[in-house]
Amino acid sequence: MLDMLLHDLTVHLPPTLRLQRVVSTLKTHFGGDAVALLALEGSHEQKVLRPVAAVGLSRDVLGRRFVIAEQPRLAAILASREVVAFDRDSSLHDPYDGLVAGRPGQPLPVHDCMGVRLQLEGRPWGLLTLDGLVPGRFDEAVRTGLRRAAVLIEAAVRMTRLERDCHALRQARWRSEPGADADDGLLDDADDLEIVADSDAMRAVLHESRIVAASDLPVLLLGETGVGKELLARRLHRLSSRHGSPLVQVNCAALPETLAESELFGHVRGAFSGATSARAGRIEAAQHGTLFLDEVGELPLPLQAKLLRTLQNGEIQRLGADRPRQVDVRVVAATNRDLKAAVRDGLFRADLYHRLSVYPLPIPPLRERPQDILPLAGRFLEVNRARLGLRSLRLDSRCEQQLTAYAWPGNVRELEHVLGRAALRAASRRRDPLEIVTIGPDVLGLQADMPVAVAAPGPEGLPAPALGDAGPPRPLRDTVDEVQRRCIVQALQRQAGNWSAAARELDLDPSNLHKLARRLGVAGTGRRR
Repeated sequence: MLDMLLHDLTVHLPPTLRLQRVVSTLKTHFGGDAVALLALEGSHEQKVLRPVAAVGLSRDVLGRRFVIAEQPRLAAILASREVVAFDRDSSLHDPYDGLVAGRPGQPLPVHDCMGVRLQLEGRPWGLLTLDGLVPGRFDEAVRTGLRRAAVLIEAAVRMTRLERDCHALRQARWRSEPGADADDGLLDDADDLEIVADSDAMRAVLHESRIVAASDLPVLLLGETGVGKELLARRLHRLSSRHGSPLVQVNCAALPETLAESELFGHVRGAFSGATSARAGRIEAAQHGTLFLDEVGELPLPLQAKLLRTLQNGEIQRLGADRPRQVDVRVVAATNRDLKAAVRDGLFRADLYHRLSVYPLPIPPLRERPQDILPLAGRFLEVNRARLGLRSLRLDSRCEQQLTAYAWPGNVRELEHVLGRAALRAASRRRDPLEIVTIGPDVLGLQADMPVAVAAPGPEGLPAPALGDAGPPRPLRDTVDEVQRRCIVQALQRQAGNWSAAARELDLDPSNLHKLARRLGVAGTGRRR
């Protein structure tokens, strides 16, 4: 076992594979049923342990976060520098109840459990746990073996960190030298407790966001509704040199048209009826920090011209004021619209578009990164478990298949809402407070055989939005867009992908159908038949 761990340290391996080989080697050597490697993260107020590699546990465990204050076994391991073992009579809650592969939804029987804290540069990095379902499996000899292996496990962790840092440097060089190759399959910048990224596509986004965060360039986050643009904006601010100053978010779609200018730029006393005192706007509130303009495509044209002046000259003028004021803000904008099409249609200023999109950062939809679905599900399940005060909350295997087969038109936000509702329904059916709550297909409420969720037809054959179980209220424009998107997708399916036939069915000019489909993000808009 030690020879194999030593050998892996001498060869080049992608970090995720390196750590997975560590836990697999330990499971084979010690004969355990589950092995997990967990990294210590979080603030001083709430420390958590994040699984980075595991074997013998359910697939969603990599997305879970174990709050140390709620996990006495993990806390005991973390508090000791020696191998800590729990005997069969231990009454301490086991964090893996209901998550061991082969025993779905069942409490763990009497079993052996042990773990060891891992150090990096003299500080706790995390820990490694082993579980065996056969009592007496982890004797003193096994504990001694784990103590000796801990040094090599720490070396493997240190190697992954060095490789990650080297990869970040290569990525920076690759951005400035077109044509240079970048390695793939490397660890993501997993310092964010909210963003779960197990796919190569999302890891690339996290790497790229770390690089651009260090600059002061305006960033335009592109992606469908619900992909996590706000989380990426917060990450860009946190990793920037402006992190000590405010991050001010403005939802451009929610700005009242009559007060939009005052909200953004502020006003002086007497500027309009009711302005009894001077007031700074959102842009000034972000001084020396970051201004996040969400749904920037919804800004009225007159405000676009004023915002352009801010980006060009670093100044604003309060409503009713005679003199401009200097501001120092970094702008991050986000949109789910096709701004290029909006520029062509005269709905968005071309000069503002070019100012905002100095560094465009597209975020892939969830259907294009299915590897993230179950880790994300694990994250949301753990949040709901804590919120509902449950001993354990897990997915039944049929639900796992449905989650990965579903197209997720609402992306990560839809996944969060689906699991939140399902957790509440499943918890309401439990009879015993200590029961492991399992979410089955009957409470999940997904139809995995449908590529896009389609509601029952409404008036004139149009699919009606599911108003009774659609989560929190949404803007009318989003609801209309969703209905239009469904109509186009259904028409294309009925016409076998023939755009001309679909346009005739929808009583639209083919060119207008293509424009609408591009704006709504319908796949395949680049092909015409």
